[in-house]
Order: sequence, then C-alpha cells, then structure tokens
Amino acid sequence: MTVRLYDSRSQGLLDLVPIVEGHVGIYVCGPTVQSSPHIGHLRSALVYDQWRRWLSYRGFAVTLVRNVTDIDDKILASAATGTEEWWALAYRYELEFSRGYEHLGILAPTYEPRATASIPQMQRLIAELVERGHAYVADDSSADVYFDVASWPTYGELTNQKSGDFATSADVLGRGKRDPRDFALWKGHKPDEPSSASYSSPWGDGRPGWHIECSAMAQQYLGTRFDIHGGGLDLRFPHHENELAQSSAAGHGFANAWVHNGLVNVNGQKMSKSLGNSIFAAEFLERARPLVVRYYLGSAHYRSTIDYHDGALLEAEAALDRIEVFLDRAARRLEGTQFASSRPQRIPDEFAEAMDDDLAIPQAMAVLHEQVRAGNAALDAEDLGSAAALQGQVLAMTEVLGINPMAVEWRTAAGDPASVALAILVERLLEDRAAARKARDFSSADRIRDELAAAGIQIEDTPSGSHWSLD
Repeated sequence: MTVRLYDSRSQGLLDLVPIVEGHVGIYVCGPTVQSSPHIGHLRSALVYDQWRRWLSYRGFAVTLVRNVTDIDDKILASAATGTEEWWALAYRYELEFSRGYEHLGILAPTYEPRATASIPQMQRLIAELVERGHAYVADDSSADVYFDVASWPTYGELTNQKSGDFATSADVLGRGKRDPRDFALWKGHKPDEPSSASYSSPWGDGRPGWHIECSAMAQQYLGTRFDIHGGGLDLRFPHHENELAQSSAAGHGFANAWVHNGLVNVNGQKMSKSLGNSIFAAEFLERARPLVVRYYLGSAHYRSTIDYHDGALLEAEAALDRIEVFLDRAARRLEGTQFASSRPQRIPDEFAEAMDDDLAIPQAMAVLHEQVRAGNAALDAEDLGSAAALQGQVLAMTEVLGINPMAVEWRTAAGDPASVALAILVERLLEDRAAARKARDFSSADRIRDELAAAGIQIEDTPSGSHWSLD
C-alpha cells in the first residue's frame, strides 16, 4: 500500500513517506475571517477532511493543523466601515466558518490556532531572519520589517517563476521597502488603525504580516519540518511562495509536499465581489440537505475546478438517493435473517487503489455506484448473501468519504422544512393506503399509490411494511 499525492512544487506525483513512520503532519491555510464564508471555503476545508479521513483509514495517525487568520489588513478595513470592534467582527465570522464546517461533517482539526495567539512565535521567526540577513528593518520611522527577496536565490521555486516574473507586492515603496518584490514581515502601527491591533516588538509597535503568520504557526504545532502543506490554488502565489522562502531562509525544512485544491466557479465564471456571483455558505446550505452539499462539493477530484450551475445539487441529490435507497432496502430485507449482522464492512480493492492514487475520488465514486447497482440486483434476485456483502462494502466506502447516509450524524441532523413536510404527508398517505388494503378497498389503495407515483414517489411493499423514496 502506497499513497501517492501530487506535489505542486515538483509538479509530479510523490509517494507519501512520512517523516515520522506511521504519522502524517498536515498544515492547512484556514480562513481569513474578514467576511462570511462562501462555497469555495467549504470546498477547501472538505478536501483536507477527505485527505485526513483516507490517511487515517490507511493507518496513519494524522495531525491536522488549520489556522485562523484573525488579524489582517482586510479585517481592519471591514471593521472600519462599521461600529464593531475588529476582534469582535473576526470572531463573529470565525463562528460562521465553524458552523459551515460542522454542517458538512468536516472533522475538527487537531489544532486550530489563531494568529493573535501566536505573536511571540512570529516575532522570534522575524528576528531569526533579520539575524541571518534575509530581512531588514525599514530605514524610516515606520517600524516595518521586510523579507529581502534578493537575498534568497531560490525564491519562486514553488511556482516555477523567475525573478522578472514576480508581481509587485501590495506594500508600497514609500514605507521604507527597498525592492518592490519584498514583502512585509512586521507592519508598524499606523495612526488610523485601532490601538488594540498593535503589539510591542523589538522594531516598534505594530502587527504581523500575513505570510509570517502561517510559517510561525506551522513550526509551533508541527515542527520545522513536516509532511504536507495544503491550501487553495489561489494561495500558491504570493502566500505560499512567501511562506516557503521565509521558512527556508530561517533554516527550516518546512513542508515535504505542497497540495493545492481547485476553486469553485459559478456558471463558468470565477466567484468575485465585482461580478456579484459569490454564493455564501449559509445560502448554499439552504438549497439542499447538508449531506447533499457534502456529496456535491466532494465528488470532483480535489485538484479540479468545480463549476456550479443550476441543477447541480439536484444531480447530487439523485446520486445520493440511489445510495440511500439501496442501503434502506438492504437493511429492511436482511433484518431478521442470518445476514443481518454478519456483513463485513470491507472497502473494495478498486476503491482503495483510486483513493491511494492522489485521492482520485471520481474513480472511487464510480466503484461505489457500481456496488450499489450490484447490490440492488442481488436484492432483486433474492441473493441475500451477496446483498449483505455489498451492503457492507457500500457502508465502508461511504463512511470513509463521510457521506454514509445511515450514520448517526446525518440521521439525526435536522431536515429542511420542505423535506420534513413532505415526509409527514407521505407517511400519512401510506397509513391511509395500508388501512384501505386491510379493508380490501383496493381501488382506494391503488389510487393513493398512483397519486404518489405521479408526484415522483416510489412505493416498495415489503413484509415489514411499505416504504417510500423519491424516484
């Protein structure tokens, strides 16, 4: 068994060989909590939840660190437009992210550090870079500290760029920066910023730059060298390039492999405020059951771009419904038989091979749905032994993907009002139909069945009663 992953740095597949045998350390760039999460944030967190679940299934002890950037230019700018303190705004949005993750069944990270709780670690790392000659204090009174890109010849190795390819940093030269490519490690306090967003340092009062935050937190929780660094494709440059440069310049091995997930488009266009096409997480989760949303966002290959369109969630609902119907059928038919509790929950080899191959979930999903089809055929043929074995395989595959519809967390999750109302009405009609059949009023019973069928509701009569599903 060898797990392979695509390393953005080498631009090729690597065998996962953990630094510490049996253990995998993963650092994932979490949200900058400046505004409400959108579906791209959900997709990114879900990708690393899938990686974590698969590596855990493969027997690795996984330490997953996902940070929260709770102090940043954008956060201060958002707070400046209202009356809310910047730290209160950041915490409010952090809770929105947490709720979105929880709704999708994304496991809590092993550690979830906030940037504001790691200021001393950032200052120590900056001091190391200054001492090594890879950072400098601005020659004005700003108290800014910059990374000296020219001092690090391999800068650009993560994104395969040459010196002339770099976009100029947003930090202006007027603040004492020597080279447009240099980026801020420490930002001196500005008069128009709140005093609560300022921390004392050897260079003067201020706050950390964005890039130094992740380098310091990764080192704090995973050490100077760890296995995997993950994040969205949009973070490769400049954020991850800067992380790699400053950490390497400080003498750290940093990440052995870099993994980047694809983004989410809407009707062929990138989500952006200027286009007004952003879909926020809370709104998206109202469009379908959370399990359906998880299925949809997690069914594509993690490196691909998802293009959301009208009807996409209906397609995901239909695919998930096929899995649910089979598992419900199997549970009912096998109840009370010798196969009820003897099913081995074993993942098929073809599924495991796909997952080992850079988390090839579309291929793994194909195996899952083929087993569902085979399971339904076995039930139709009354081959209960095969049906039980296939039931166990489907349960095992959906469990490792986090989409097992029989799992307690999904069964007990509150349904949306429309689904609850539909279930109440259908169950009432089934009771009326059962009463009609008992009274031998088959005309009324057939009428109820036909009305339900016309509404797209399929009825299955079994020795344990009548059961329904959306057709």
